[in-house]
Amino acid sequence: MKLSELLSIIQASIRSNKNDPDIISVVDDSNNVIPGALFVARRGLVSDGHDFISSSLNNGAAGVVGELPFEDVYEWFGESQVPYIQVENSTIALSWFAAALRGFPSRNLVIIGVTGTDGKTTTCNIIYSILRAAGISTGLITTVNAVIGDETRDTGFHVTTPDAVALQELLAQMVDAGMTHCVIEVTSHSLVQQRVSACEFDIAVLTNITHEHLDYHGTLESYMNAKLSLFNQVSCTVSKPETNKLAVLNQDNEQSYVYIKNKLKTDLVDYGIEVQATVNATNISTNERTTYFDVNIGEDCFPIETVLVGQHNISNCLAAIAATYNGLAINVNYVQAGIASLDCIPGRMEYIKMGQDFEAVVDFAHTPNSLRELLLSVRNITTGRIIVVFGSAGLRDVSKRSWMGSIAAELADFTVITAEDPRTESLSDIMAEIASGCEEIGGVEGNTFWKLPDRAEAIRFAVDMAKSGDIVLACGKAHEQSMCFGSIEYPWDDRMAMHAAVAERLGRKADYPPKLPTSEAEYYGE
Repeated sequence: MKLSELLSIIQASIRSNKNDPDIISVVDDSNNVIPGALFVARRGLVSDGHDFISSSLNNGAAGVVGELPFEDVYEWFGESQVPYIQVENSTIALSWFAAALRGFPSRNLVIIGVTGTDGKTTTCNIIYSILRAAGISTGLITTVNAVIGDETRDTGFHVTTPDAVALQELLAQMVDAGMTHCVIEVTSHSLVQQRVSACEFDIAVLTNITHEHLDYHGTLESYMNAKLSLFNQVSCTVSKPETNKLAVLNQDNEQSYVYIKNKLKTDLVDYGIEVQATVNATNISTNERTTYFDVNIGEDCFPIETVLVGQHNISNCLAAIAATYNGLAINVNYVQAGIASLDCIPGRMEYIKMGQDFEAVVDFAHTPNSLRELLLSVRNITTGRIIVVFGSAGLRDVSKRSWMGSIAAELADFTVITAEDPRTESLSDIMAEIASGCEEIGGVEGNTFWKLPDRAEAIRFAVDMAKSGDIVLACGKAHEQSMCFGSIEYPWDDRMAMHAAVAERLGRKADYPPKLPTSEAEYYGE
């Protein structure tokens, strides 16, 4: 595509000269520049892309986009005839350039976006399963993986929506593969960073907004506004044939429900358990591994059976039902079949079964709300003791640490505090903050809670403590494949660590993940 064609999409023009090269790719990392690439200089949290303009030119950039006036960057261009384009927001430009180069794939897909603090991945998978049961060719993009047909791909080490270029590439591949629908997990970070700004969403779903990410957003209102931007995006895009723009909100989550409902510009379907919503759950019952409930939508009522446990997962099912049954007119039989067929979501109440007489589970619970919901759910399905292993991330929301310690001390029988991406913070300080929350609820170190910085050792300790009928929960890492110490991501897998600990307990060969640099002397390089 000619540079001028790309620029017409964002109503920008070339600033430094009249060259109009062919553009074959768009990148925001100068290391990825190849001849014919358009380099977009973005300001990030750690570095400023404008500082790498010279590097991009050396690597053969066909054009450069930035927010600074040409006068501020011309020294890097010298005698180069490479055009420079000044834009108001480089990140938005990057998203639209990426979409344009791939033919605006989201315009050829019914796009369902799911956002919220907790339950996004699960809700996405439920929606995906329902659509697949209905015979609809559907793609899936979550923080765990992307699914295109029979192919599943990893979407990265940590928990966020893919960057704009990768996202548009995935959507284009779905179109090429004949997909007609796509479900996307949309994080608040991706919304603020405009990674999804060129995705033309048709349905937006909010699971909840609870205490999380305030280190990034600053205030709860800013956090809610980030989520609101997804719904604003739905209202701004052109409707697709036989598809109505729709917002799906959780009425049980009162504060976020009221805040966003009052600002909606689209039709609304709400859902809830504790309130009278458009989509309601009644007659809830559970046994050790199955949840049953009835769904009431106006005069319609139908039963649901799922292996997903806990009230939070009933809520996730209701969100998916509102998006598919109400939003896309999916037949009840397919809704029931899709939910019933969903067996396990990676890293969400994922059981490690090796014939042991206790349960070993890996779960992603890493917020106060998700930890509370998990422990309450598990208490309803076990007669034994609950042993929970978790930590709290460094350089993230500090105020949740002692809070999560209090929740664990209140709802679990034993708590093992350990590492969880300490980054450049002191791991011992982080664990001490969690421990203070345990102590506030009467926890006693060495009796009801322990601090073990080595996560493999912590999981092994919890497994060795388990008796017949108990349940051991490793929380916070789940599907993630690395852990950050200092500024380095080290390979890590909670599922592998749990599997190894159970194997060792049973006297079998135990293959643990690679050892982490748990001591601060190690990860600070002292």
